[in-house]
Amino acid sequence: MKYQLSNDARPQAMTLLLAAILSIALWFIPFAEILSYPFRIFVTFIHEGGHAIAALVTGNSVQSLSVAMNGSGETYTTQGGLFSQMLVSSAGYIGAMTYGALLLVLIRRSVAARLVLVGSAAVVFALTTVFGVVKPVMAGTWGSLSGLPFTLLAGVLISVGLFAVARFASARVATFLVSFLAVQCVLNALLDLKTVFFLSSPFATTVPTDALNMANATGVPAIVWSIVWISLSVLILAVTVRQYIGSRRSPSLGATPELALGTGTNAFAMPALPSASEQVRYDKSA
Repeated sequence: MKYQLSNDARPQAMTLLLAAILSIALWFIPFAEILSYPFRIFVTFIHEGGHAIAALVTGNSVQSLSVAMNGSGETYTTQGGLFSQMLVSSAGYIGAMTYGALLLVLIRRSVAARLVLVGSAAVVFALTTVFGVVKPVMAGTWGSLSGLPFTLLAGVLISVGLFAVARFASARVATFLVSFLAVQCVLNALLDLKTVFFLSSPFATTVPTDALNMANATGVPAIVWSIVWISLSVLILAVTVRQYIGSRRSPSLGATPELALGTGTNAFAMPALPSASEQVRYDKSA
């Protein structure tokens, strides 16, 4: 069957296009990265949250989650088997791309933007309090908590900001913010994967990355895993965009404007966590 941009998808598509243009334009405006900085930190929370959730799903425990001022992040988990290591290592970049794709799907399905923002605020707040504060404080010592202040501050501010927009902003502004978040998740996931690809080169300086964790666990070179993740991310994005703009030739149900959206891996000793015999560190490079 033929697919085309249906009439009911045009308002959401225009909003998404504006969000994409603004995101790209910010790259070329001097000092404009200040405006996009909170969104990059948001994506880092989603990235590290992907590691944490994958660890829990595979029966491991999360020891700590932290976000740094430069946009990088770290998540420490207990060490599982080969499948667990592969899933947890892959869940960062693929998780960020999937989250962005999910926001796009919600936009297309006309889920209320306010509801999506509240849900995103709850996700960041839960990651901050449970894995960023409670877990490391209960299991560690003060010497290992250097990343806690910024993680707590950033997590709370982002959560409050998203909730405030959902509560007080107009439906149009909330819709645009969700579209902008989706674009930021997608673009940052691809840019971070590009960084990992170059860091995985045999000629690059060895830097702890998720791809290096995969290489240590499987024996397959890190650059291969970076290529696999890039391919999967592009595939996820392509399928999502096709679903977003495509419409089978059938009567449209229409959308209400107010609701439109509009372990043998790279392990590092962590003195603050003496209760875990073995841990794995999952990194997001700035």
